[in-house]
Amino acid sequence: MPLVGTGDILKAERGTGAFNVVMLEHATAIVAGAEAAGTPVVLQISENCVRYHGAAAPIIAAALATASAAAVPVAVHLDHATSVDLVHEAVGLGVGSVMFDASTLPYADNVAATAEVAAWCHARGVFVEAELGEVGGKDGVHAPGARTDPAEAAAYVSATDVDALAVAVGTSHAMLTRDAVLDLDLIAELRAAVPVPLVLHGSSGVPDATLAAAVRHGMAKINIATHLNAVLTAEVRRALDAAPALVDPRKYLKPARNAVSAEVARLLDVLGGGILGDN
Repeated sequence: MPLVGTGDILKAERGTGAFNVVMLEHATAIVAGAEAAGTPVVLQISENCVRYHGAAAPIIAAALATASAAAVPVAVHLDHATSVDLVHEAVGLGVGSVMFDASTLPYADNVAATAEVAAWCHARGVFVEAELGEVGGKDGVHAPGARTDPAEAAAYVSATDVDALAVAVGTSHAMLTRDAVLDLDLIAELRAAVPVPLVLHGSSGVPDATLAAAVRHGMAKINIATHLNAVLTAEVRRALDAAPALVDPRKYLKPARNAVSAEVARLLDVLGGGILGDN
């Protein structure tokens, strides 16, 4: 199936799962899970992932090839890019959407940098997501207790012309427990105030019922990374503990990939449990 854009997937009246790719096994597992669920999906390549591989081209090419061979619509997205040069490179390689993260900058600098990236991307037909950060907070929009103000969010979108906005409503990156408490009323207020799709970062820490509720209250794109890494790692540990002499990575990565596929399919069903914004 031809590649699709993240913006096209977000037009559906359901929550969209966006899962981070670290290596090829992630990409193939995520797509297999989406095919099992019969649901579109977004493959995300983060700046950290590019740094891990030492170059953008190999992992982006792998994700694009995996997406193109899928039986369901799949988009490939550059996630949490702080480097303008990386945005330009990823777009040149064929990525159809980017998340430019200037959230650690003071508000005026965030607006200026993001608006410039958005204009450059839009001239090339590329969808842009941004993040409205907490001024002075080293953890950005996900600093403990940070919340996005609806009026400021609407003004930010107007000033930057971005196509989607990540907002702070109670999540945090890299959570290993699924007990985050979201401000669902704030999500509904943001949905009413902001004219572009809302994105929930740090969704690994959110329990299933709350994920579905977040979609019903207006969250369109749900980013999940750490949770899938935990699933993959647990299965690798199980396989190696069961066979200490095992050295062939295919023998322990295949069951790990299958476990990730099953979890992706399950999570996509969870996200489809409510109609977007129907709270």
